[in-house]
Formats: sequence, C-alpha cells, structure tokens
Amino acid sequence: MFPSFRRPILTLAAVLSISGGLALADDVPEAKRTRAELYLTAIEAAQLLENPDAVLVDVRSRAEVAFLGLPRRTDVHMPYMIMPMMGEFDARRGGYGLEINPDFPQAFRDYAEARGITAETPIVLICRSGTRSARAADILFEMGYRNVYSIVDGFEGDKAKDGPDKGKRSLNGWKNAGLDWSYEIEESQAYPPDRM
Repeated sequence: MFPSFRRPILTLAAVLSISGGLALADDVPEAKRTRAELYLTAIEAAQLLENPDAVLVDVRSRAEVAFLGLPRRTDVHMPYMIMPMMGEFDARRGGYGLEINPDFPQAFRDYAEARGITAETPIVLICRSGTRSARAADILFEMGYRNVYSIVDGFEGDKAKDGPDKGKRSLNGWKNAGLDWSYEIEESQAYPPDRM
C-alpha cells in the first residue's frame, strides 16, 4: 500500500519560480484547466515522480504510445480516449477522430485498488499536450482522488506559432525537455488486454 503523500497546491506563479514554467494561472489555456487546479510542467512532474509513491498514468491512445513512445517512469498506460477501428477523418482538426474510452473510470478504479492507490496518492497524468490529461484529471477528481496533477505541456509539447518549427510540437513537453523515455512498453505499463 502506498503511504499518504500530500504535496501543497502550487499556484502557477510558484511553479514559474521553481522551474521557469508557466507565469500565471491565467496562462493555462481553458482546455488544459482542471477542477483540482493542480498543474505541472514535464520537468516538475519528473521531479515529483522521484517520490516512489507518486503514480504516472499515460492517458494517450494505444497508437500514440506504440508509435511515439512513453516516459520510462510511466506506471501504467490507460487511454482516456480511443481511436475507433474505423475512425472518421475530422477535417476541422486535420486528423482522425477519437472517442472517450467508456472503460477509463472503472479501469482506473481497478488499477488503484490493486496497487493500493488512495485518495491522497499523488497521481500525475500525461497526454500529448495537456488537454486530454486535464479531462482525465477531472474524472479522477470526481471519483474522489484529490492529488491529481495534469502535465500541461504533455509528452510532445505545444506547437511553435512561428519560426522554422512553426506548427511542430517543439516548445516544451517531456521529450523536448530531454527527460527519459522509450519506445519499449513494459508489460506492467500496458493497458490490460481484456479492456477494449
């Protein structure tokens, strides 16, 4: 069982002073805000995850994890959204649509019970760029987990708005920060095959 660990809630101004991350709470785009209001940059998340009781959940789709890799420190991959077998093209987004994984809440509950994760355990969620992790954090918060952090810059980071990398995810994020990651998914990290 994980011992209880309570990290004080950081304002984004405090986050900035720690790591050079976000300047003010208002700087978190609406799509990345959570009900718990607990945000970390990838670098801050790596520091928090030095605590062995903290849990890192990668909430990206199976395809993203399979083809783009995942943080080595990931405890489990548990997709918040899934790509349907014959997903339709979304012209507005310029890609194929995803849909919410209806199994996500129960899958997390089962995982938490099996691992001794409590309402006070620090849970860190990561997606591509911080939007899906925010929505997944809201679900876990509603389920009673109080220390649910969303990595606001995600695994790949935010898109550059100008310059030679315009449109590329090159600004921040786990990979761009040079944090430890791998293409290899460990069996203990894999989303259970009986799900989906």
